[in-house]
Amino acid sequence: MHAFPRLARCCALAWLTAALAWPISLSLASTAAAAPPTDAPQTLIVAVKDAPPFAYRGTDGEWTGQSIELWRSVADDLGLRYELRETTLDDMIAGVAEGRYQVAVAALTVTSEREQIVDFTHPFHTTGLAIAVSSKRDPYWRGVIGAVFSLAFLRLIGALALIQLTVGMLVWLLERQANAEQFPRDPKRGVPTGFWWATVTMTTVGYGDKAPKSALGRAVALLWMLASMIIIASVTATIASSLTIERLDARISGPEDLHRFAVGVIANTTGAAYLTEQRAVTQSFADTQAALVALTSGEIDALVWDAPLLRSVIAENPDLPIELVPGVFQRQDYAIAVGEGSELREKINRSLPEKLRATN
Repeated sequence: MHAFPRLARCCALAWLTAALAWPISLSLASTAAAAPPTDAPQTLIVAVKDAPPFAYRGTDGEWTGQSIELWRSVADDLGLRYELRETTLDDMIAGVAEGRYQVAVAALTVTSEREQIVDFTHPFHTTGLAIAVSSKRDPYWRGVIGAVFSLAFLRLIGALALIQLTVGMLVWLLERQANAEQFPRDPKRGVPTGFWWATVTMTTVGYGDKAPKSALGRAVALLWMLASMIIIASVTATIASSLTIERLDARISGPEDLHRFAVGVIANTTGAAYLTEQRAVTQSFADTQAALVALTSGEIDALVWDAPLLRSVIAENPDLPIELVPGVFQRQDYAIAVGEGSELREKINRSLPEKLRATN
Protein backbone atom coordinates (compact mmCIF):
# COMPACT_ATOMS: atom_id res chain seq x y z
CA MET A 1 0.00 0.00 0.00
CA HIS A 2 2.86 2.33 0.79
CA ALA A 3 5.03 1.26 -2.21
CA PHE A 4 2.97 3.05 -4.83
CA PRO A 5 3.17 6.57 -3.32
CA ARG A 6 6.88 6.18 -2.78
CA LEU A 7 7.38 5.14 -6.40
CA ALA A 8 5.33 8.11 -7.55
CA ARG A 9 7.45 10.51 -5.51
CA CYS A 10 10.69 9.05 -7.02
CA CYS A 11 9.38 9.42 -10.55
CA ALA A 12 8.32 13.00 -9.90
CA LEU A 13 11.73 13.86 -8.47
CA ALA A 14 13.54 12.32 -11.46
CA TRP A 15 11.34 14.27 -13.86
CA LEU A 16 12.00 17.53 -12.03
CA THR A 17 15.78 16.94 -12.04
CA ALA A 18 15.78 16.24 -15.76
CA ALA A 19 13.72 19.34 -16.44
CA LEU A 20 16.17 21.54 -14.54
CA ALA A 21 19.28 19.94 -16.05
CA TRP A 22 18.08 20.33 -19.64
CA PRO A 23 18.56 24.16 -19.95
CA ILE A 24 21.91 23.96 -18.15
CA SER A 25 23.09 21.35 -20.63
CA LEU A 26 21.96 23.51 -23.52
CA SER A 27 23.78 26.53 -22.07
CA LEU A 28 27.02 24.61 -21.59
CA ALA A 29 26.80 23.21 -25.09
CA SER A 30 26.25 26.70 -26.50
CA THR A 31 29.22 28.11 -24.53
CA ALA A 32 31.46 25.29 -25.67
CA ALA A 33 30.46 25.89 -29.25
CA ALA A 34 31.21 29.63 -28.97
CA ALA A 35 34.60 29.21 -27.25
CA PRO A 36 37.65 29.44 -29.56
CA PRO A 37 39.63 26.25 -30.18
CA THR A 38 42.48 25.63 -27.78
CA ASP A 39 45.00 25.50 -30.66
CA ALA A 40 44.23 29.10 -31.77
CA PRO A 41 47.51 30.98 -32.62
CA GLN A 42 49.07 32.89 -29.72
CA THR A 43 50.04 36.54 -30.14
CA LEU A 44 53.79 36.65 -29.51
CA ILE A 45 55.34 39.62 -27.75
CA VAL A 46 58.50 40.49 -29.69
CA ALA A 47 61.02 42.75 -27.95
CA VAL A 48 62.85 45.27 -30.13
CA LYS A 49 65.21 48.19 -29.61
CA ASP A 50 66.61 51.00 -31.71
CA ALA A 51 69.75 49.71 -33.47
CA PRO A 52 70.04 51.12 -37.01
CA PRO A 53 70.33 49.71 -39.61
CA PHE A 54 68.92 46.51 -38.09
CA ALA A 55 65.98 47.91 -36.13
CA TYR A 56 64.61 51.46 -36.07
CA ARG A 57 61.44 53.46 -36.55
CA GLY A 58 60.87 54.70 -40.06
CA THR A 59 59.50 58.10 -41.02
CA ASP A 60 55.98 56.68 -40.69
CA GLY A 61 56.65 55.60 -37.11
CA GLU A 62 56.62 51.91 -37.99
CA TRP A 63 59.49 49.60 -37.08
CA THR A 64 61.77 48.62 -39.94
CA GLY A 65 65.38 47.58 -40.56
CA GLN A 66 67.20 44.45 -41.65
CA SER A 67 66.36 42.41 -38.53
CA ILE A 68 62.74 43.55 -38.41
CA GLU A 69 62.10 42.76 -42.08
CA LEU A 70 63.75 39.38 -41.68
CA TRP A 71 61.53 38.61 -38.68
CA ARG A 72 58.40 39.70 -40.54
CA SER A 73 59.29 37.38 -43.39
CA VAL A 74 59.91 34.45 -41.03
CA ALA A 75 56.73 35.16 -39.04
CA ASP A 76 54.65 35.25 -42.23
CA ASP A 77 56.19 31.98 -43.34
CA LEU A 78 55.36 30.32 -40.01
CA GLY A 79 51.93 31.95 -39.67
CA LEU A 80 52.85 33.66 -36.40
CA ARG A 81 50.87 36.48 -34.85
CA TYR A 82 53.03 38.98 -32.99
CA GLU A 83 53.25 42.41 -31.42
CA LEU A 84 56.45 44.49 -31.45
CA ARG A 85 57.34 46.07 -28.13
CA GLU A 86 60.24 48.52 -27.69
CA THR A 87 62.51 48.08 -24.69
CA THR A 88 66.16 48.23 -23.61
CA LEU A 89 68.96 45.80 -24.41
CA ASP A 90 69.10 44.46 -20.87
CA ASP A 91 65.34 44.03 -20.69
CA MET A 92 65.26 42.24 -24.03
CA ILE A 93 67.43 39.42 -22.70
CA ALA A 94 65.91 39.39 -19.20
CA GLY A 95 62.36 39.59 -20.56
CA VAL A 96 62.85 36.62 -22.88
CA ALA A 97 64.47 34.64 -20.06
CA GLU A 98 61.52 35.41 -17.74
CA GLY A 99 58.88 34.72 -20.38
CA ARG A 100 57.60 38.31 -20.61
CA TYR A 101 58.70 38.32 -24.25
CA GLN A 102 58.67 35.27 -26.49
CA VAL A 103 61.15 36.66 -29.03
CA ALA A 104 63.82 39.39 -29.13
CA VAL A 105 64.89 40.89 -32.45
CA ALA A 106 67.47 43.63 -33.13
CA ALA A 107 71.25 43.49 -33.37
CA LEU A 108 71.65 40.88 -30.63
CA THR A 109 75.11 39.35 -30.36
CA VAL A 110 75.35 35.71 -29.35
CA THR A 111 77.48 35.41 -26.19
CA SER A 112 78.13 32.58 -23.77
CA GLU A 113 76.67 34.63 -20.90
CA ARG A 114 73.42 35.26 -22.75
CA GLU A 115 73.16 31.65 -23.90
CA GLN A 116 73.01 30.60 -20.27
CA ILE A 117 69.55 32.16 -19.90
CA VAL A 118 68.08 32.28 -23.43
CA ASP A 119 68.33 30.32 -26.67
CA PHE A 120 69.52 31.80 -29.96
CA THR A 121 68.60 30.86 -33.50
CA HIS A 122 71.19 30.38 -36.21
CA PRO A 123 73.10 33.66 -36.82
CA PHE A 124 71.75 35.84 -39.60
CA HIS A 125 74.62 38.37 -39.68
CA THR A 126 78.33 38.17 -38.83
CA THR A 127 80.41 41.26 -38.11
CA GLY A 128 82.85 42.52 -35.45
CA LEU A 129 83.75 45.42 -33.20
CA ALA A 130 85.14 48.65 -34.61
CA ILE A 131 86.79 51.80 -33.27
CA ALA A 132 85.50 55.31 -33.97
CA VAL A 133 87.82 58.27 -33.43
CA SER A 134 87.66 61.99 -33.97
CA SER A 135 88.71 63.10 -37.44
CA LYS A 136 90.09 66.36 -36.03
CA ARG A 137 93.87 66.57 -36.28
CA ASP A 138 96.00 68.78 -34.07
CA PRO A 139 98.62 70.83 -35.97
CA TYR A 140 102.05 69.23 -36.02
CA TRP A 141 103.61 72.26 -34.32
CA ARG A 142 101.59 71.51 -31.19
CA GLY A 143 103.26 68.15 -30.93
CA VAL A 144 106.68 69.76 -31.43
CA ILE A 145 106.05 72.32 -28.71
CA GLY A 146 104.75 69.63 -26.41
CA ALA A 147 107.86 67.52 -26.97
CA VAL A 148 110.27 70.46 -26.55
CA PHE A 149 108.70 71.54 -23.26
CA SER A 150 108.23 68.03 -21.94
CA LEU A 151 109.87 67.05 -18.67
CA ALA A 152 112.11 64.51 -20.41
CA PHE A 153 113.42 67.10 -22.86
CA LEU A 154 114.07 69.64 -20.11
CA ARG A 155 115.99 67.01 -18.15
CA LEU A 156 118.11 66.31 -21.22
CA ILE A 157 118.93 69.99 -21.66
CA GLY A 158 119.77 70.25 -17.95
CA ALA A 159 122.13 67.27 -18.18
CA LEU A 160 123.90 68.79 -21.19
CA ALA A 161 124.29 72.13 -19.43
CA LEU A 162 125.81 70.38 -16.39
CA ILE A 163 128.33 68.54 -18.60
CA GLN A 164 129.26 71.78 -20.38
CA LEU A 165 129.69 73.58 -17.07
CA THR A 166 131.93 70.80 -15.76
CA VAL A 167 134.15 70.79 -18.86
CA GLY A 168 134.24 74.60 -18.95
CA MET A 169 135.31 74.79 -15.27
CA LEU A 170 138.07 72.21 -15.90
CA VAL A 171 139.49 74.16 -18.84
CA TRP A 172 139.26 77.38 -16.85
CA LEU A 173 141.22 75.82 -13.97
CA LEU A 174 143.92 74.66 -16.41
CA GLU A 175 144.10 77.96 -18.34
CA ARG A 176 143.61 80.64 -15.69
CA GLN A 177 147.34 80.91 -14.95
CA ALA A 178 148.87 80.58 -18.43
CA ASN A 179 145.99 82.13 -20.36
CA ALA A 180 144.42 84.63 -18.00
CA GLU A 181 143.69 86.95 -20.89
CA GLN A 182 141.05 84.59 -22.34
CA PHE A 183 140.16 82.77 -19.13
CA PRO A 184 140.22 85.37 -16.31
CA ARG A 185 141.39 84.23 -12.90
CA ASP A 186 138.35 85.70 -11.21
CA PRO A 187 135.80 82.83 -10.92
CA LYS A 188 132.90 85.23 -11.48
CA ARG A 189 134.25 85.91 -14.95
CA GLY A 190 136.32 82.81 -15.57
CA VAL A 191 133.67 80.13 -14.97
CA PRO A 192 131.12 81.72 -17.37
CA THR A 193 133.93 82.06 -19.93
CA GLY A 194 134.76 78.36 -19.62
CA PHE A 195 131.06 77.48 -19.96
CA TRP A 196 130.83 79.62 -23.08
CA TRP A 197 133.88 77.93 -24.64
CA ALA A 198 132.53 74.43 -23.87
CA THR A 199 129.15 75.27 -25.39
CA VAL A 200 130.38 76.73 -28.69
CA THR A 201 132.93 73.93 -29.03
CA MET A 202 130.30 71.21 -28.50
CA THR A 203 127.96 72.75 -31.06
CA THR A 204 130.89 72.96 -33.54
CA VAL A 205 130.32 76.70 -33.88
CA GLY A 206 133.77 77.50 -32.50
CA TYR A 207 133.95 81.30 -32.69
CA GLY A 208 137.69 81.17 -31.98
CA ASP A 209 137.52 83.99 -29.46
CA LYS A 210 138.57 81.58 -26.72
CA ALA A 211 141.14 78.81 -27.12
CA PRO A 212 143.25 76.91 -24.56
CA LYS A 213 147.05 77.35 -24.80
CA SER A 214 148.39 74.97 -22.18
CA ALA A 215 149.14 71.35 -23.09
CA LEU A 216 146.62 69.97 -20.58
CA GLY A 217 144.05 72.52 -21.67
CA ARG A 218 144.44 71.50 -25.32
CA ALA A 219 144.27 67.80 -24.42
CA VAL A 220 140.99 68.38 -22.60
CA ALA A 221 139.75 70.44 -25.56
CA LEU A 222 140.59 67.60 -27.98
CA LEU A 223 138.73 65.03 -25.88
CA TRP A 224 135.80 67.39 -25.54
CA MET A 225 135.60 67.88 -29.31
CA LEU A 226 135.49 64.11 -29.89
CA ALA A 227 132.94 63.61 -27.11
CA SER A 228 130.83 66.48 -28.43
CA MET A 229 130.41 64.77 -31.81
CA ILE A 230 128.95 61.71 -30.07
CA ILE A 231 126.78 63.78 -27.72
CA ILE A 232 125.33 65.95 -30.49
CA ALA A 233 124.56 62.91 -32.66
CA SER A 234 122.86 61.14 -29.75
CA VAL A 235 120.83 64.18 -28.74
CA THR A 236 119.69 64.80 -32.32
CA ALA A 237 118.60 61.17 -32.68
CA THR A 238 116.79 61.28 -29.33
CA ILE A 239 114.87 64.44 -30.23
CA ALA A 240 113.91 63.11 -33.66
CA SER A 241 112.80 59.81 -32.17
CA SER A 242 110.83 61.57 -29.49
CA LEU A 243 108.93 63.68 -32.01
CA THR A 244 108.21 60.63 -34.18
CA ILE A 245 106.95 58.60 -31.24
CA GLU A 246 104.86 61.55 -30.12
CA ARG A 247 103.10 61.55 -33.49
CA LEU A 248 102.68 57.77 -33.53
CA ASP A 249 101.40 57.69 -29.96
CA ALA A 250 98.70 60.17 -30.88
CA ARG A 251 97.17 57.70 -33.34
CA ILE A 252 94.99 54.66 -32.75
CA SER A 253 95.58 52.03 -35.41
CA GLY A 254 93.94 49.02 -33.74
CA PRO A 255 92.66 47.45 -30.50
CA GLU A 256 96.21 47.00 -29.23
CA ASP A 257 96.50 50.80 -28.88
CA LEU A 258 93.34 51.29 -26.82
CA HIS A 259 95.01 50.83 -23.42
CA ARG A 260 96.88 54.13 -23.94
CA PHE A 261 93.74 56.20 -24.51
CA ALA A 262 90.44 57.17 -22.92
CA VAL A 263 87.96 54.76 -24.48
CA GLY A 264 84.17 54.98 -24.41
CA VAL A 265 81.65 52.13 -24.71
CA ILE A 266 77.87 51.77 -24.76
CA ALA A 267 76.72 50.25 -21.47
CA ASN A 268 76.02 46.49 -21.39
CA THR A 269 77.16 45.87 -24.97
CA THR A 270 79.58 43.20 -26.13
CA GLY A 271 82.14 45.95 -26.79
CA ALA A 272 82.01 46.90 -23.11
CA ALA A 273 82.38 43.24 -22.10
CA TYR A 274 85.37 42.78 -24.42
CA LEU A 275 87.28 45.78 -23.07
CA THR A 276 86.51 44.68 -19.50
CA GLU A 277 88.11 41.32 -20.30
CA GLN A 278 91.12 43.17 -21.73
CA ARG A 279 91.31 45.23 -18.53
CA ALA A 280 91.16 48.45 -20.51
CA VAL A 281 90.03 51.56 -18.70
CA THR A 282 86.72 52.60 -20.23
CA GLN A 283 83.98 55.14 -19.72
CA SER A 284 80.45 53.78 -20.10
CA PHE A 285 77.58 55.74 -21.69
CA ALA A 286 73.87 55.02 -21.45
CA ASP A 287 73.18 55.72 -25.11
CA THR A 288 74.82 56.48 -28.44
CA GLN A 289 74.12 60.22 -28.35
CA ALA A 290 75.98 60.70 -25.07
CA ALA A 291 78.94 58.71 -26.39
CA LEU A 292 79.10 60.78 -29.60
CA VAL A 293 79.06 64.04 -27.64
CA ALA A 294 81.93 62.77 -25.48
CA LEU A 295 83.94 61.71 -28.54
CA THR A 296 83.51 64.95 -30.48
CA SER A 297 84.23 67.09 -27.40
CA GLY A 298 87.47 65.27 -26.62
CA GLU A 299 86.21 63.74 -23.38
CA ILE A 300 87.14 60.34 -24.82
CA ASP A 301 89.62 59.47 -27.57
CA ALA A 302 87.80 56.49 -29.05
CA LEU A 303 84.43 54.74 -29.05
CA VAL A 304 84.25 50.95 -29.37
CA TRP A 305 80.99 49.44 -30.67
CA ASP A 306 79.66 47.04 -33.29
CA ALA A 307 81.01 47.95 -36.73
CA PRO A 308 77.67 48.17 -38.63
CA LEU A 309 76.11 50.26 -35.87
CA LEU A 310 79.04 52.70 -35.92
CA ARG A 311 78.89 52.92 -39.71
CA SER A 312 75.18 53.71 -39.50
CA VAL A 313 75.77 56.44 -36.91
CA ILE A 314 78.48 58.07 -39.03
CA ALA A 315 76.29 57.87 -42.16
CA GLU A 316 73.37 59.48 -40.32
CA ASN A 317 75.58 62.27 -38.92
CA PRO A 318 77.88 63.30 -41.80
CA ASP A 319 78.66 66.64 -40.15
CA LEU A 320 80.21 65.03 -37.07
CA PRO A 321 84.04 64.91 -37.15
CA ILE A 322 84.14 61.14 -36.65
CA GLU A 323 85.81 58.38 -38.63
CA LEU A 324 86.36 54.65 -38.29
CA VAL A 325 89.75 53.06 -37.74
CA PRO A 326 90.22 50.53 -40.61
CA GLY A 327 89.42 46.93 -39.77
CA VAL A 328 87.22 45.03 -37.33
CA PHE A 329 88.04 42.71 -34.46
CA GLN A 330 86.32 40.35 -32.00
CA ARG A 331 83.76 38.53 -34.18
CA GLN A 332 80.08 39.26 -33.48
CA ASP A 333 77.22 36.96 -34.59
CA TYR A 334 73.70 38.44 -34.59
CA ALA A 335 70.77 36.10 -33.97
CA ILE A 336 67.15 36.02 -32.77
CA ALA A 337 66.63 35.22 -29.08
CA VAL A 338 63.85 32.96 -27.77
CA GLY A 339 63.12 31.39 -24.41
CA GLU A 340 65.08 28.37 -23.27
CA GLY A 341 63.61 25.19 -24.74
CA SER A 342 61.16 27.16 -26.90
CA GLU A 343 59.74 25.30 -29.92
CA LEU A 344 60.08 28.56 -31.85
CA ARG A 345 63.83 28.11 -32.14
CA GLU A 346 63.61 25.05 -34.37
CA LYS A 347 60.77 26.53 -36.43
CA ILE A 348 62.66 29.78 -37.02
CA ASN A 349 65.86 27.90 -37.84
CA ARG A 350 64.04 25.95 -40.57
CA SER A 351 62.69 29.17 -42.11
CA LEU A 352 65.81 31.34 -41.79
CA PRO A 353 68.00 29.92 -44.60
CA GLU A 354 65.41 30.50 -47.28
CA LYS A 355 64.63 34.01 -46.03
CA LEU A 356 68.31 34.91 -45.83
CA ARG A 357 68.86 33.73 -49.40
CA ALA A 358 65.93 35.87 -50.50
CA THR A 359 67.42 38.99 -48.87
CA ASN A 360 70.94 38.47 -50.26
